[in-house]
Amino acid sequence: MFPFARLRELASAAGLDAVGVSRAVPVTEGQAHYLEWLAKGYHGEMHYLERNLEKRFDPTLLVPGAQSIVSVLLSYKFEGEGVWSVEPKVSRYAILRDYHNILKERLYHLLELLRTTCGNVHGRAFVDSAPFLDRYWAMRSGLGWIGQHSLLISPQLGSFTFIGALVVDIDLEATEVSVRNRCGNCNRCVEACPTGALMGRGQMDARKCIAYLTIEKKSPLTEEEQASLSGWAYGCDICQEVCPWNQRAARTRLANEVIVSRSLLNDFAVGIRSLPSESPMTRASAARLRALLVDKKSSDA
Repeated sequence: MFPFARLRELASAAGLDAVGVSRAVPVTEGQAHYLEWLAKGYHGEMHYLERNLEKRFDPTLLVPGAQSIVSVLLSYKFEGEGVWSVEPKVSRYAILRDYHNILKERLYHLLELLRTTCGNVHGRAFVDSAPFLDRYWAMRSGLGWIGQHSLLISPQLGSFTFIGALVVDIDLEATEVSVRNRCGNCNRCVEACPTGALMGRGQMDARKCIAYLTIEKKSPLTEEEQASLSGWAYGCDICQEVCPWNQRAARTRLANEVIVSRSLLNDFAVGIRSLPSESPMTRASAARLRALLVDKKSSDA
């Protein structure tokens, strides 16, 4: 069995902020809740969440011979003023190169380090783009708990984190431990959500979420939805900004990955420049994003 202490050293060398390990086994807990969430239509137009349910709850169907799941976190907590603090606003992570690429590069670097140390290791990296329970496995490996806002909260890093996983066919020392939910009676995120998308106890109606409306929803926004955005043009950080655990968390080390500025967004809004091809904002409708990025104060003057 490969010792966790050595894996933690390799993960740090690969540029990852936190790591935990779970056994790769089929999941039974949470299935009924997930199916009920789908049945209520809370996932909106994200129909991909309805597909590949067997694989979603059994990582061994995604990676044959899988023995261990390495869950990792990478902080994107930017502090102070930024494009997330002045309307029209975009989420902190949106100023970075696409997090799928950033995190997968580091996960595959970790895989190469494992191969250098252990020999022939087969594995696959997952970053929010496959039928894989990222938050569940991160929680199971002891990296944190699911907060009132439905996001993973790490005691050290808060919730402004990217979650990824490396599923491998070797036996790694597991760190599986149940981390106590330390939200207590705090309900700040639920109270701060301007659309009522958060229902507490980790439950969310994605159809009302500003991030969903500005990124995932492909059909036209209704007038009511448009009016509910609270100045956000891409994503939303409100529930995380009010979380006490994020006040204590260390800031990100990804400043060198920033590729979007307010100047670029202003130029994009009026059609002078395009977004970088590696920007996560290319996922959204360009026409909608441009419309939402128009400074209403300037246009009303």
